[in-house]
Amino acid sequence: MNSLVRLVACAALTLSAAVAGADPAFDSELLDIQQAWAVASYQTPRDGREAAFAQLETRAEALAAANPGRAEALVWEGIVQSSHAGAKGGLGALGLAKKARASLEAAMKIDPKVLDGSAYTSLGTLYYKVPGFPLGFGDRDKAQDLLQKALAYNPNGIDPNYFYGEYLYEQGRYTDAMQYLDRAARAPARPGRELADEGRRAEIATLTAKVKDKLG
Repeated sequence: MNSLVRLVACAALTLSAAVAGADPAFDSELLDIQQAWAVASYQTPRDGREAAFAQLETRAEALAAANPGRAEALVWEGIVQSSHAGAKGGLGALGLAKKARASLEAAMKIDPKVLDGSAYTSLGTLYYKVPGFPLGFGDRDKAQDLLQKALAYNPNGIDPNYFYGEYLYEQGRYTDAMQYLDRAARAPARPGRELADEGRRAEIATLTAKVKDKLG
């Protein structure tokens, strides 16, 4: 469960900047949540992450509640909830993971293409990080389906390629994993998401080294 903190989140999170719209206050708060997520994920000491994500979760949930019908807010609510679950760890994180699943599924019902399919990336990652039955709802086959759909929406994105590469690595499919990690490493930079990109690229490099070691 600890590795859920890297979401993306859907990471991440790790995801497209808010789409400019007719509500500057909404866009500003969503961007602030994205930036705060990157700080909590990549600049906060490990022993302080749970508290940081708990505080950020309150903001993300408030934004989603105040803006019903805005799929972007629900995606980031799910990302923050899943990251909080990863920081919390253990069986106590499963409730947070279920909340994240509900938020991401709600976003997909409104607009499956929102933020370049980021809900699929984040939900797919949840499905392979969370334990399977009887402890949790984890399902590796469903994870693969969701991650492949994320790639269909955003084939060159850093997050869908990284998380699918990580999924393949955990399945022992090292040659396939390298293909997607290479794509993630070549993904274009995201304006305004410099800290998130920097953190994700460090994760890509770490996982790539592990894959190369497995391949000999």
